[in-house]
Amino acid sequence: MGSPIEEIEFIASSNHRVGILDALAEREYDRADLRSLTGAHASTVGRVLGDFEERRWIERNGPTYELTPLGEFVAERFGELHDAMETEMKLRDVWQWLPREMEGFSAELFADAVVSYPAPGYPYEPVDRVVQLVDESESVHALGATVFKSVANEAFCQAVDDGTEIEVVYSPAVLAATVAWDPDRFEEVVARDHCTVLVHDDLPDRTRCGIDIFDDRVGICCHDTETRALRAWVDSDAPEARAWARTVFERYREEARPVDEDALETPVPEQFTVP
Repeated sequence: MGSPIEEIEFIASSNHRVGILDALAEREYDRADLRSLTGAHASTVGRVLGDFEERRWIERNGPTYELTPLGEFVAERFGELHDAMETEMKLRDVWQWLPREMEGFSAELFADAVVSYPAPGYPYEPVDRVVQLVDESESVHALGATVFKSVANEAFCQAVDDGTEIEVVYSPAVLAATVAWDPDRFEEVVARDHCTVLVHDDLPDRTRCGIDIFDDRVGICCHDTETRALRAWVDSDAPEARAWARTVFERYREEARPVDEDALETPVPEQFTVP
């Protein structure tokens, strides 16, 4: 009997073992079916099935093979590990900009997320994604830092013009930057009944990221903590992710205050300029 690590390596080191284990986790199959599903040679399928039988993971039922309860346990746990590592690989490059102070956040919430990066040849992919989601939504609720680009600000303003319900909770610095982008446009938009702008002095992760809640998705806008440069946009349609975001938003919305003259007079930090 090997060690647990050796058993994990036994499965993970062979795509055919993984494929056969995954297939049998769904239903029973005969050898021909498993060859077709995995693309493995007959001898390989036979060898894998023999190894699985030796470990009591499968049993034969006439011409077909099926997982034993022990095999089901192994398949389920290995699948969870596989999914966890897939999520880790997706979020590894953006982890340093994801929420740390927003209570309840976990990588698991964004396991199926779409991640958009500013590419060297085309740095606008995250902005395009935000504009697309705004255009497709009838309501948007935002907390904290958003995309510091004129095209994104204009997309939000155009959405208000089109009747979209917008509710935003800004930090004083982000509010100042947004107003400075176009004071007249800001005043015009916030005068609408279906546009609410609030300010909060102590938002969580305010230098790292912000969240945007759309009709069917929730997004995290990731910023460099020093330069405020946009690093990535991460969004998901997972109900658990949207529920988490709504909880965070509602908590700080209740504590926020309407925009007043003091808030409008907040100086704009240099790194918050809107290109």
